[in-house]
Amino acid sequence: MTTTLTDLLEKKCLPTVAAFTPEQITAHLALIGGWSLTDGAIMRSFDFKNYYETLAFINAIAYVIHAEDHHPELVVTYNRCIVKFNTHSVNAGKGGISENDFICAAKVDAIFQQSFA
Repeated sequence: MTTTLTDLLEKKCLPTVAAFTPEQITAHLALIGGWSLTDGAIMRSFDFKNYYETLAFINAIAYVIHAEDHHPELVVTYNRCIVKFNTHSVNAGKGGISENDFICAAKVDAIFQQSFA
């Protein structure tokens, strides 16, 4: 069964997941435009008009990432937020990319599109 963007938006993160293969990562990156695989994480940079909008975005995504219990690395500047997701618990604790990363990335994108784009 092929995963769609709608599937990702409707799913919840699971506490135990398997690492994605490179082929799965590539297929899922195609679903969520603007994200790339960099240094073992999927990442995207979001641009804003000012610091207030940047902080509003962080507060908006905080609820979702807390509810999913899957927390990204955030790099925050005046008018930009870089979001990086990976799953530390896969590959015998060595980390990798899992479906949880794409679930959260899709939800973060939806918040950005709805409120800040």
